[in-house]
Amino acid sequence: MDQKVSIGNFEQKRTQGIEDPMFKKGLGYRIGQAIVDWAERLNLKYAVHGNPPVYDNATFPWAADIEKEWKLIRAELDRVLTRKDELPGFHEILSEVSTISTDRDWKTFVLCGYGSVSEEGVRACPETWRILQKVPGLKAAMFSIFEPGKHLKAHRGPYNGVLRLHLGLKVPPERDKIAIRVLDRICHWDEGKVLLFDDAYEHEAWNHSGETRVVLFVDFVKPTRFPASLTNWLLLNLAPFTPFIREGYQAQKKWEKLFFAGGKEH
Repeated sequence: MDQKVSIGNFEQKRTQGIEDPMFKKGLGYRIGQAIVDWAERLNLKYAVHGNPPVYDNATFPWAADIEKEWKLIRAELDRVLTRKDELPGFHEILSEVSTISTDRDWKTFVLCGYGSVSEEGVRACPETWRILQKVPGLKAAMFSIFEPGKHLKAHRGPYNGVLRLHLGLKVPPERDKIAIRVLDRICHWDEGKVLLFDDAYEHEAWNHSGETRVVLFVDFVKPTRFPASLTNWLLLNLAPFTPFIREGYQAQKKWEKLFFAGGKEH
């Protein structure tokens, strides 16, 4: 049965079949999950900008500053994509993602993630990293690469204390074949344009075109008022110590060692 977090007219469900990566099942799982559910209710109640599934970009004025420099990010992405076949599948870095994707048609190139920064990634994409500093409460950033035919099934994020930004970087022209559904709203990516949404709502994405689609994928802290701001800060700062984040960090470092060593040989 789906678990629901709701307050007033808002409801966010944990989609059945998607593992919650904040805590591994086992010792302390029920306590940890109860804390997360309680914090999610606070985040809904004390959200500064409400709880829409998709946000108006004007809500976050800094988004326009990122759009202004998108071509610098695209140039660095193009260099990364020269070695696209060597990039890892998302599930190869974050194992819990295997509940929604088990192929290498969803690839990633990580710059930072919940307490860790990829020094090699930043060195490869210095302008992207500089521009990312415009994002208040930056928690994670990476290139998200959908190969032709990829369809990411419906799911929700593990915790509603963050919001997600997608910046379109490489978007095929077949608009009717490429989209993301957030709750009941179908959204499209455009090159150089930001899309802001709450991944705690059920969403799915697809690329049914014949070309690769790439976005800059960013998680940032959801603005909330006290006391939610305090509990959210605590949980997000504990996240790097969870098994999910630790294992992801180790997988990322292992992959980087091979990838960047190979780059230096060339």
